[in-house]
Amino acid sequence: MHKILKIVLVVLGLLGFILWTQLPEKDAPVSEAIESSSMNFMFIITYLLLAIAVAASLIFALKNLFSSPSSLKKTLFVIAGFLLVVAISYGLSSGTDIDIAQMADRGIETSESTVKKIGMGLNVFFILTIIAIGAMVLPGVKKLFSK
Repeated sequence: MHKILKIVLVVLGLLGFILWTQLPEKDAPVSEAIESSSMNFMFIITYLLLAIAVAASLIFALKNLFSSPSSLKKTLFVIAGFLLVVAISYGLSSGTDIDIAQMADRGIETSESTVKKIGMGLNVFFILTIIAIGAMVLPGVKKLFSK
């Protein structure tokens, strides 16, 4: 499998190099550069490699997740905690933070629910930032006072 993967990567690298040499010159008109078949094939290769990388990441992550009950339990606790943070953030956001009529006068059509969702997103960000800072600082403080 490892040898096959290396061969495929070498073939894709050579194909990419050949396509790169076939790209239009920098002085070419934009319409010609946009319709360049070599550029289109390079994008196709890029999307193909990206899809393979995403699929491999998801497969191995899910495989490791379901490999042991303890990792699945921890993941479910994290997801439940995140949903709790989202629910608290939604409850904290009011939706009346801005004047909707003034936004409409500026040409920005919005509603109270949209403002509430934006406030919820900001609250989620702030709460998760506080949790992350606490997770970094607390072990250092514990270690400092335990000596």
